[in-house]
Amino acid sequence: MSKRDDYIEKMKLQLDEVNAKMGELEAKAKEAKADARAKYADEMAKLREQSQLALTKLDELKAAGEDSWDAMVAEMEKIRDAFIHSFKYFKSQI
Repeated sequence: MSKRDDYIEKMKLQLDEVNAKMGELEAKAKEAKADARAKYADEMAKLREQSQLALTKLDELKAAGEDSWDAMVAEMEKIRDAFIHSFKYFKSQI
């Protein structure tokens, strides 16, 4: 496996892990009181949107040529970091 393939696989695993944890949090959010559930549902929708953005960017990264690879990696890491930060913040609120 090339360094590029290793990076893509590592990024995919990180995103998959956070998405799995989102499912666990969603189950906890359903146990919350009715007023809190609506807030949690809104936050989960935002997290799903960020997750989709990260997965889309990962697909773009896979297709990127060597000339744009470094710039794409930097963008991917920013998107991943924002997604993970948002997830951790949401998790801390439950």
